[in-house]
Amino acid sequence: MKVGLLYHPKIPESLDLAEEMAAMLHTWGALPWVCSSWEEGEIREKVTEFDLLITLGGDGTILRVARIAARHGVPILGVKMGRLGFLAEMEPGEWEEKLPLVLRGEYRLEERTMLQAELKREGKGIWAGDALNDVVIGRGSLARIVRLSTYVNGSYLTTYAADGLIISTATGSTAYALAVGGPILPPELKNILLVPIAPHLSMDKSILLSEGATVEVEVETDHEAVLTIDGQFHLNLKDKDAVVVTSAPYTCLFVRTGGNFYHRLISKLGISSKI
Repeated sequence: MKVGLLYHPKIPESLDLAEEMAAMLHTWGALPWVCSSWEEGEIREKVTEFDLLITLGGDGTILRVARIAARHGVPILGVKMGRLGFLAEMEPGEWEEKLPLVLRGEYRLEERTMLQAELKREGKGIWAGDALNDVVIGRGSLARIVRLSTYVNGSYLTTYAADGLIISTATGSTAYALAVGGPILPPELKNILLVPIAPHLSMDKSILLSEGATVEVEVETDHEAVLTIDGQFHLNLKDKDAVVVTSAPYTCLFVRTGGNFYHRLISKLGISSKI
């Protein structure tokens, strides 16, 4: 088995753990490769060589790697070394117990829907990319609303007058969407979730769209607006720009060795499961 170990360059202990894991993988007969998760160009060049990618960081590290791995069907095993870790499978102290299970094939693969977003300007596509959590269209640095005319499958839905609109996967329902009051969705759902951000005299409810829906948002603004992908990078938007979002034809694969989504959810939210 060829295994990529992708550490967070700003968390020194993640590199130490990656090297420790690499040494042990050698003794178990695997072929490890260690690299910073921020070296996206290098990872893209090598991703098809791997049977498994192990991330050592927080959910941000997993999001970064997922946008590369999903297109090639390479599964991800997350080791939590960040703050929250909704997506990670194990804690740093568990790898010696759980990793041998993975090498023996004693795991299941959990599929997570990806989104594809395209930015159009004057009717022409000028950028396209993927998201695991969400695509967010919103205002820039000025505290002024944007108007977002929203269409679902070509039919007009509504115009949001708001700070922005979150277009989320089920995975992203526990991220930004949750922070602004959206519902929590089980990860196996392939639906798209719409959640407005601080709407003003406009639709203020979340909407769960049917599987396979296409969302188009036309931006009306006289100031800066932005398109944000997974909260990790953004593009400036102009008045009359349009963003088209659909489900990707591929999914992101996560390695799971035990437990379930609801147990992890309650644990991460810090809520007691007993009264």
